[in-house]
Amino acid sequence: MNFPDCYKPRRQTCSVTVGNVQVGGNAPVVIQSMTNTHTADVAATTQQIMQLANTGSELVRITVNDNDAAAAVVKIREALDKNSCFVPLVGDFHFNGHKLLTDYPDCAQALAKYRINPGNVGKGKKRDAQFATMIELACKYGKAVRIGVNWGSMDQSLLAELMDENAGLAEPSDAHNVMLETVIRSALDSARQAEALGLGKDKIILSCKMSVVQDLVTVYRSLAERDDYALHLGLTEAGIGSKGIVASTAALSMLLHDGIGDTIRISLTPEPGAPREKEVIVAQEILQTMGLRSFVPLVTACPGCGRTTSTYFQELASQVQNYLRTQMPAWKEKFHGVEDMSVAVMGCVVNGPGESKHANIGISLPGTGERPVAPVYEDGEKTVTLKGDNIAGEFEAVISAYIERTYKSRAMKNEK
Repeated sequence: MNFPDCYKPRRQTCSVTVGNVQVGGNAPVVIQSMTNTHTADVAATTQQIMQLANTGSELVRITVNDNDAAAAVVKIREALDKNSCFVPLVGDFHFNGHKLLTDYPDCAQALAKYRINPGNVGKGKKRDAQFATMIELACKYGKAVRIGVNWGSMDQSLLAELMDENAGLAEPSDAHNVMLETVIRSALDSARQAEALGLGKDKIILSCKMSVVQDLVTVYRSLAERDDYALHLGLTEAGIGSKGIVASTAALSMLLHDGIGDTIRISLTPEPGAPREKEVIVAQEILQTMGLRSFVPLVTACPGCGRTTSTYFQELASQVQNYLRTQMPAWKEKFHGVEDMSVAVMGCVVNGPGESKHANIGISLPGTGERPVAPVYEDGEKTVTLKGDNIAGEFEAVISAYIERTYKSRAMKNEK
């Protein structure tokens, strides 16, 4: 039986180099994030950037909103380089970016990309002059620019113009559709203005962030049809906890499935005490679940039911997942392809052996009333049965040995 290929090919976009990272073209979808420290606090900002980069953020954006923040950028870059953290930094500018980039040339040079919001550059004649200043500095220093429109801070003069045009039509469009068109036009018009000022298309990334899933999908599909600029995806103000994760996943998955998107950020409101790096992990899991990239072995685990009254398999699944993520940086250096490995942690005899056999390595724990033993399967074959009080530790050792045996040999073959 033949099944149609449900995935659309990646949309071909202009390739943009941001520091040491390629965005667009044939490059994989790039993950980025943003700090929430005061940028003027060099130590705290440097530490958070390193945490985000170590988790897997390939670009990190920082707020540059005043003189102290602009002066701190060079110090942050130097501290990162000293710690062998070479992640490119993106400067987030609103309202006074033209002045800060002019007054702090070291800041302008230390950043790999400038983020400009057309709606927050200025008003009237000042807008064109201030936008031009930022673009000219990007040209001078060879920097990429993200022209990022947010629905909450769109160009009000353009909105008024399009509303007036719409009102004069014989069959006016819905006001909401005019608002969506304003967002798209603001991005495209600004990009073409930047090109007219000398910034190459290979230095421009566009984004049109919305806070409603359906609006985001509509805007990006339209944007992708109109030009081949590299696109940054993200649901802005996505929310806190599961709401933010679900909304971001729903929106980005539809667009990524359509082949739209060259770089993504998951804009989660941090829960109290939650690490900032969570947004990076969610981005990785979206891309890996969509089959677009691999970062860490995926763990398949059953949801539990009346047959699995013990919480042990839940605890083991969580422990194994944490173990894999913790070990992954060292494994990736030594073992080629280990990020594609699949692991199963199952809780009873119903689906346990089957799922475990289909994974590269899996364990089937006993359910309620079953024999207190846990068979382990490697590439479909049962290799050992674990029992006793240290199943977790023993299973981690089995995983480690499997990786050493399987992926080291693959790495040696690739070297040859």
